[in-house]
Amino acid sequence: MTTFMPPPPAATFLAFHPQDNNIIAIGMEDSTIQIYNVRVDEVKSKLKGHQKRITGLAFSNALNVLVSSGADAQLFVWGTDGWEKRKSKFVQMQPGRAASTMSDTRVQFHNDQLRLLVVHESQLAIYDAAKLERLHHWVPRDSFSASISNATYSCDSQLVYAGFLDGSVGVFDAESLRPRCRLSPSVHIPQGVSNSTVYPLVIAAHPVEPNQFALGLSDGGVQVLEPLESEGKWGVGPPSDNGAPAGVPSGPTSGNQGSDQTPR
Repeated sequence: MTTFMPPPPAATFLAFHPQDNNIIAIGMEDSTIQIYNVRVDEVKSKLKGHQKRITGLAFSNALNVLVSSGADAQLFVWGTDGWEKRKSKFVQMQPGRAASTMSDTRVQFHNDQLRLLVVHESQLAIYDAAKLERLHHWVPRDSFSASISNATYSCDSQLVYAGFLDGSVGVFDAESLRPRCRLSPSVHIPQGVSNSTVYPLVIAAHPVEPNQFALGLSDGGVQVLEPLESEGKWGVGPPSDNGAPAGVPSGPTSGNQGSDQTPR
């Protein structure tokens, strides 16, 4: 006749355990992570630590861990044996730049299951997941001046594809996070649509073609992109490391803008 209990918090992210598909990690709106066993229809553990909704989850077989990220710009590492918390850290922000209260933080493991791509509106970063130490990072500037909307590794983990709120897309070298090329909004946003209102909301890499990816646009459209056959791949490789700080290009050949390129 009536209900006195409030509705349960919404699920905001899901990840299947890579070794047991009966186990699902469910990130919740209330900042908890529920470890749910499908076979017995039971929540086995509830992980607490984040202060805001869960926005990313990633398992590593090599490390036997679950990494979580949240709208609080925090990263947590949980052991999958007993679901204990091992490490936690806030995403390092640029001086004078605070994290948006609405910004999602995404996480994705490299194919080696050891390095972790961390995506925040303010930066791309590569972490050593075992130590939770940042190895490389890149922040929007120059021709990539807008905030980051989403990013993903290519299927071979050699590239990182990133979307921006101004509608552009960047292709980065995954080892150094140096830009290879920039795709202007006119490439994938239909004519007559304002670039300021449509942007890549999500990016998905092709599972076997490392130079192909799909964009899910904020207006509901989907575009699949790949380089021209005459070019074969996105941009050029990064210059050899010359002692520059991690993620910070130096010298005229390693500028932050990358080269403009036309896909098909």
